[in-house]
Amino acid sequence: MKNKFYSLGPVIFLVLIIVTSGYLMASVSREESATMDELAHIPSGYSYIKYLDYRLNPEHPPLLKALAGLPLLSINPRFPVNDKNWTEGLNAQWDTGNIFLYRSGNDADEIVQIARIFPMILTLLTIILIYVWSRELFGKWWALLPSFLFGLSPTVLAQGHYVTTDIAAAFGFLLATYLFTKFLESRTNKNLFWAGAGLGVALLLKFSAVLLIPFFFIILFFFWLGEMIRKKSAGIGQYPFRYFAGRAIKYLGNLLLIFLVAFVVIYAVYFLFTLNYPASKQLSDTTEILASFQPRWLAQFNIDLVKNNFTRPAAQYVLGILMVFQRSAGGNTSYFLGEISNAGWRSYFPVVFLLKEPLPSLLLLFFALILGLKNTVAKFKGGKIIQKFGEYLGTNFSEFGLLILTVIYWAYSINSPLNIGFRHLMPALPLIYILLTSGLKKWFGKNTGRYLKYGVLIVILIWSAGETFAAYPYFLSYFNEAGGGTMNGYRYVVDSNYDWGQDLKRLKQFVENPPIGGKIQKIAVDYFGGGDPQYYLGKDVAEIWHSSSGNPKNKSIEWLAVSVGFLQSSVQPVKSGLTRNPADAYEWLQKIRPIPPGLGNVPPPDYRVGTSIFVYHL
Repeated sequence: MKNKFYSLGPVIFLVLIIVTSGYLMASVSREESATMDELAHIPSGYSYIKYLDYRLNPEHPPLLKALAGLPLLSINPRFPVNDKNWTEGLNAQWDTGNIFLYRSGNDADEIVQIARIFPMILTLLTIILIYVWSRELFGKWWALLPSFLFGLSPTVLAQGHYVTTDIAAAFGFLLATYLFTKFLESRTNKNLFWAGAGLGVALLLKFSAVLLIPFFFIILFFFWLGEMIRKKSAGIGQYPFRYFAGRAIKYLGNLLLIFLVAFVVIYAVYFLFTLNYPASKQLSDTTEILASFQPRWLAQFNIDLVKNNFTRPAAQYVLGILMVFQRSAGGNTSYFLGEISNAGWRSYFPVVFLLKEPLPSLLLLFFALILGLKNTVAKFKGGKIIQKFGEYLGTNFSEFGLLILTVIYWAYSINSPLNIGFRHLMPALPLIYILLTSGLKKWFGKNTGRYLKYGVLIVILIWSAGETFAAYPYFLSYFNEAGGGTMNGYRYVVDSNYDWGQDLKRLKQFVENPPIGGKIQKIAVDYFGGGDPQYYLGKDVAEIWHSSSGNPKNKSIEWLAVSVGFLQSSVQPVKSGLTRNPADAYEWLQKIRPIPPGLGNVPPPDYRVGTSIFVYHL
């Protein structure tokens, strides 16, 4: 019986993690309205599948969006193909999305929930992939640890049910890296093909996956270097230089073939989704989008690619990458630690990670980091560092690769001025969880105090699960205790960390059953997100409002609902170089609801809907 449990136990626990994660995502999804990016991604994905036309949302690759749109074919929603936003607009993704979801007679909730099916499946597949690779590295029981930390992470549960590209990026980075290391372990044509296909899939899921290209060069160099160190130590014969150079050329040739396979995969998908995108429309769209792009020669190169039917699909992919560069260079105006800026902060992602990652995970991570540093120092003591490094690469190459990719991704994130959410760190999470498992397993392998160690680990995991269940159903707004908890995280940072428009359906419930009794007949709404207040509340009930509209009470409206992200951008100090119109600063609200002292405070509301919508009874 004991042996049977030891054999089947990991599978049972893995299924339990998957079922729990899937249930929590599906349950929360039903309560939430469309988030901001879903307003663009859902109609875009459906248009790719239905019309094979890529005019919407070219700044994100198509695979996740198209897969999310695929099940929508079963309900055949009306799409505004005759609206001028579609026929004449320049990437009119937001207007087209609003018309598609809320102005075409469709059931918006049905569309959103069906579109979210595949992102949730992809999240569960990521858990499985983490387990599969970790089982190869650490064994079937220890593989449960990174699977648990990822599958029950509040941030993963939040982002995992949205039609956005962040969880998709985590899957793509992990899949491509796993398949590439499998190729290095066994350099067969079959593994080469799968490594290329995996890279192609990753590049079709998120443009940030282009980081995998330099990573593959770097990790291939270290693979070659480790092999050469070990061969040299063992003695390789009369002509070592010829041998070393020959191996390097062979590996580079293999890598170029992997890139070729990836390109074919990308080209095939873009060929399909640009099939019905009129060439004249693609050319005019590309020309206008890149009108201010620098350097001009690169923009012109992309425009020239559009003019050739064979290179049109590749041109659309390149356009997306250029748009990412263009947006990153321009920055994004956001709130962080008491100020508004569009220049970004080097400290943004490290601070947000420390505030939003659950404390049990941080505890395990920092402990594993200390253990790793200690073991590294001990391993390389006593000279022969190069020889020992070669031996280390021979026995720990996968973990070394994960470490290098984690460092590269963190360096890229920290230097990016596009500071709009913890979700951009999603590709690093599986890597971090696998690496911390490596450090902990080695420490647990020492017999001293083994049962005590396991006892402490179990307590930490119970604490971690408790954090997740306590955050339900507000996973998007989760902050750990150091970040003030889920209800107070907005004081530090907002946007997709806290307020992405997810609470609009909860506002509907509030309006229909307010705490004071009766139904609210009229409410002013200043809302940030992918929902439509008038669709959910009714045109006669919801009055679209802004700070510059003044006090709603002057128009006999006694209720005001404001997304906290808008509040922060209105009342917090702006960084030098930015300006804000006084009419947009909610000065009239600050007079009747003075802001309490303290970092990130806003005019105190009378009620809160969910976590992100602040309601004032005027």
